[in-house]
Amino acid sequence: MVLPKLSDADRRAALKKAVETRQKRAQLKAEIKKGNISLTEVLGRSSDPIVGRMKVSDLLGSIPGIGKVRSQKIMEQLKISSSRRIAGLGSRQREQLVKELG
Repeated sequence: MVLPKLSDADRRAALKKAVETRQKRAQLKAEIKKGNISLTEVLGRSSDPIVGRMKVSDLLGSIPGIGKVRSQKIMEQLKISSSRRIAGLGSRQREQLVKELG
């Protein structure tokens, strides 16, 4: 696949958008960690591009009391791929996550 040639202005605009997206995602993770947003709320907002493109492992790691190892075990137990994003979860996987983590 040949990458398109971008002008400097296009490149700067894309970089700015990427930085804003990362900041919004980091803010969402911080809100989850504080307990201001629940797992079911996040899963309900999967159509939002900021939420939908977040990896499930990042989401689980943001929940208080769940680290990388526990999130890996949960994902293996529920048969969720480590590269799966929130928007790519099926309804059954969402139900299992909510049931597992309350």
